[in-house]
Amino acid sequence: EGLYRALPLTLEIRTTKETGRGLYSTTNYRPGDVIFSVKPHVAALSLSHLDGYCSSCFGVGDGVDLKRCTGCKIVRYCTPACQTRDWTFHKHECNALHQWMKAASAESPGEARPPSDAIRCLGRILWRIQKLGASHIWAKEYRSMQSRMSSLPKDADPFNSEVHTHLAHGVVGYLGLTSPDQLEPYGIRSAGDLVDLISRFTTNTFTATTPTLSPLGACVAPSVALINHSCDPNAVVVFPRAGGETSKDIEPLLQVVAIKHIRPGDEVLTSYIDTTLPRELRQQSLKETYHFTCKCPLCSPAIGTPVDMREAMWCPKRCGGLCVLPTEQDSFTRCTRCNAVVKDIDAILDALRIGQEALEKAERVQDSEPDKALQLAEKLGQILQSASLVPGAHPLLALDQATHQTGSFLPMATEKQKEAQQTLDDAIRAATRANTGLNQVLTYGHPVRGVCLAELGKLLTVDEPAPKDVENGDVNSMSLPPVNSPSTRLQDRIG
Repeated sequence: EGLYRALPLTLEIRTTKETGRGLYSTTNYRPGDVIFSVKPHVAALSLSHLDGYCSSCFGVGDGVDLKRCTGCKIVRYCTPACQTRDWTFHKHECNALHQWMKAASAESPGEARPPSDAIRCLGRILWRIQKLGASHIWAKEYRSMQSRMSSLPKDADPFNSEVHTHLAHGVVGYLGLTSPDQLEPYGIRSAGDLVDLISRFTTNTFTATTPTLSPLGACVAPSVALINHSCDPNAVVVFPRAGGETSKDIEPLLQVVAIKHIRPGDEVLTSYIDTTLPRELRQQSLKETYHFTCKCPLCSPAIGTPVDMREAMWCPKRCGGLCVLPTEQDSFTRCTRCNAVVKDIDAILDALRIGQEALEKAERVQDSEPDKALQLAEKLGQILQSASLVPGAHPLLALDQATHQTGSFLPMATEKQKEAQQTLDDAIRAATRANTGLNQVLTYGHPVRGVCLAELGKLLTVDEPAPKDVENGDVNSMSLPPVNSPSTRLQDRIG
């Protein structure tokens, strides 16, 4: 039907019983090759980035005088050309934002906020369908995306139903309507149609990012949504801004890039989730959001497969071998090299539990209370190191990433030079461990590895000399001895 014209001739759409539709290569791709590029159907900046980025090309406003729309006074643009290009969507959005803020101000004076990026994206989709018609290729490509609506009644998590309900009410109000019954001009003829539209959005939305992978907002690209998931992918989705300032008309440009060798007949696979997580958390995330169980080689390893470093600890006898981290369901574990049995199971389980709780708390306060987040990550990182977790194990890797990311943004106050230097040193140690951990669990050439290495380089450029224990990249020298204290003392160490 003329759909997916953005796909190159080197890709084919095939359907299987196990995974449904997918993209398959008809040629060889090497790591680093761009498989294809496409501009999303729609995109919207998150609320926190509306003032600092152009709402058309998603370019950063540093050093550029972003011009605020004189109508809605919400979105900004870097050039008149960007504003003109975005007018296709914004001419409807402008009045909707103005009316939304007017109503929100009347209800909560001084606390009015624009709608979320998800609601604004859905608004843009509906306005586009209204203009082009339901039979247009643009609308057909959107409707061809996978919907999980049939799974919603069976979903045991009430949060998912609440999200769909919130988005449904939000988009109806945003369009200036009072009831879903008024959505027929937008191709929505029933409540089921609205739920279906929202389900396709929540199932297939991509997070638009900076070239350094910082989240900017939400976008929808039906051709890229054809790609199936694997926790051990052979490709990644990035927003590189490769054209610079001369190609703003194609931004935000989404690229699918190979990170492994892809041969003719191979399926192109990306990951929908954070693949540094252990199997249980990956499966939980996929089940909650996408309603399927992953059966990739990483989730269903063959007999004899080496220990996954996401769930590994060092041998208690320090022979250089690895042990699978114990769980509440399976606490017995031994070294794969010397067969030494791990004995202090309770202490390790307590360390893992407390580490996960601290990670969740640090993530909640990372923006509002960075000092507190840094303190939590540092303390618990030390505990998990003492429990002999390898650098790539969860939640140690996540805590190390939080430590160096938070520490690198804390101000270097001159009146507290010694404390500031200590914070920087801690961030460098954490970044070094995080790089080692990412190298253990992610494929060579993965952009997350590259960004983390670049961040370590930035930290080192402002630190002279480097901490002695990382001058030679010796991460193992930073590891503390295995846990040998009673598990009850772990709680005392974090206050």
